[in-house]
Amino acid sequence: MAAEGGAQLVPIVAAIIGLGVGAQVLADRFQVPSVLFLIIAGIIIGPEGLRIVTPEAFGGALSAIVGLSVAIIVFEGAFHLTIEKLREAPSATLKLVTVGAVIALVGTAAVVRFALGVGWDVAMLVGSLLVATGPTVITPILEVVPARDRVEIALETEGVVNDVTAAILAVVTFEVVVLENPTVNKVVADFARRLGIGVLAGLVVAGIVWYLLRYVDLSPTNAPQNARLITLAGALVAFGSANTLAAEAGIAAVATAGIVLGNADLPYEEDIAAFKGDITLLVLSFVFIALAALLEFQNLLQLGLGGLVVVVAVALLIRPLGVLVSTTGDRYTFNERIFMSAVGPRGIIPASVATLFAVQLQNQGLDQTANVLVGTVFLVILATVVFEGGFARHIAEYLDVIPMRVIIVGGGKVGRSLAERLEDRGENVVIIEKDQEMVQLARAEDFTVHHGDGTDTEVLRSAGANNAKIIVAATGDDDANLLVAQLSNSKFDAETVIARANNPDNVDAFEDLGVKTIDASSATAWAIDNVIERPALSDWMTELGRSGDVQEIEVTADDLVGKTISELDDELPNGVLIALVGREGESEVPSEGFTLQHGDHITFLGRKESVWEAIDRCHPQEA
Repeated sequence: MAAEGGAQLVPIVAAIIGLGVGAQVLADRFQVPSVLFLIIAGIIIGPEGLRIVTPEAFGGALSAIVGLSVAIIVFEGAFHLTIEKLREAPSATLKLVTVGAVIALVGTAAVVRFALGVGWDVAMLVGSLLVATGPTVITPILEVVPARDRVEIALETEGVVNDVTAAILAVVTFEVVVLENPTVNKVVADFARRLGIGVLAGLVVAGIVWYLLRYVDLSPTNAPQNARLITLAGALVAFGSANTLAAEAGIAAVATAGIVLGNADLPYEEDIAAFKGDITLLVLSFVFIALAALLEFQNLLQLGLGGLVVVVAVALLIRPLGVLVSTTGDRYTFNERIFMSAVGPRGIIPASVATLFAVQLQNQGLDQTANVLVGTVFLVILATVVFEGGFARHIAEYLDVIPMRVIIVGGGKVGRSLAERLEDRGENVVIIEKDQEMVQLARAEDFTVHHGDGTDTEVLRSAGANNAKIIVAATGDDDANLLVAQLSNSKFDAETVIARANNPDNVDAFEDLGVKTIDASSATAWAIDNVIERPALSDWMTELGRSGDVQEIEVTADDLVGKTISELDDELPNGVLIALVGREGESEVPSEGFTLQHGDHITFLGRKESVWEAIDRCHPQEA
């Protein structure tokens, strides 16, 4: 019988993995987070659909499989939380995992208590589970929504930390539900014990893995492969050993091990990261489809109107409140704060732990409590993943929070001044600087700074040069700027490479490479001439980014082709002028009868808001 069950399980697992890969391909094709397709696939093949996958299909193995899969996912997310990244993150990151988590816990528990009429113990159990967002849902979203670095770092850190918090808090709260006369001291002590065991286990395993990779001969021919396997085994051992000592302490263990190893300067680190990424995609697919296949609509319908009230409150009231309070005073735009509020889908940790608790509650005869727990958690997961995950890119585009990535090599006065102007326009700017004192100065001014030598290809790549549209070499060393320009042209696909030439004699060398070059001496002379001959314009230009702006864009709106400047001017908002039109490398001040063609370059001058409305008209996002 066991062999027969195993034979039936093999095609089910193969089908789930196949659907998972298909979901990833569809996600890339339509630029929609993969979790949406994974949940839909799970529902289709589950008991509410084709009944290919049912709870009985896995026997008692599902919780173990899900647990190990979650360990890999959390480890992978924590591995990328480097100290360098955390330093780049604003103080809002800490507030999100403390103040934001408390608001989510208390707010959700209160709504569940009054909307569903359950006791405070059950309400707190649901609230503790729904604290978690998690890398399982945040990472796929950020893969297709390239938000500003500080937004991504804050959301990723919140996901990893809150997964740990929610898992342990839920276990402690669960004991309050099933045990008689629990005390506050016992609850707090139990939480601290599980967290401590997890952290200690993670540190021990991370230390062993680090020692093996650094000081043990792994065989030169297979060293990268051995490094990958040792790291993966370490994550699973950390999870298993901690869970053996205390339930759900494994999540804290893998998160700790991931953070420590991600910052330990391991050999073959790139191979390890790439391998873990591929494994994570597979287990993520399996877990989401398998758990979605366990979804029973009857549990959701039993919640009635109260369930919908909980979903609306969690997504539209509690989450925005937590984010807005946590990000007060940081260098986030209002639209970025709204985007972060709208991207808080719940994921694997609540689903898997709720399923485990439901089984234990049913064994104790608490069927109604189990149904409320599973129904509420799964309803919130389903609604937030479908709407927040599925429409994340549309929300980001509507709020205009998908910026152009600009890499500036050099964090001196020139680099920081340029970064400030670009960030004021909403661009995603990353400064690369090798001088530690300059790094601290730039970070103190709230810039995203990557510490390293910008003439190193790997440093450029790790700072995001692969996705950069513009790379600027702005150091005070022309040799360094020239090398950065060469690397940018040969190794990366940036649309524009701009270099600062400190010595006018070096301009020809830069231009021979096809690099747009700014001669510092000529630029200074031009600025002084503006002050002498055009003082009003010069004063106004220095205020750009505060009230006014000048932008050049390409005409991509098809309905503008054949229109005259006069006709376009009638459609533009007040406060913006058409200063120049460029065509085939030649620019001119256009007459009213000038007829536009596709690909013309228009320079707009005026108030910032009016300029950007004009840009949207002539160069829409979807073009």
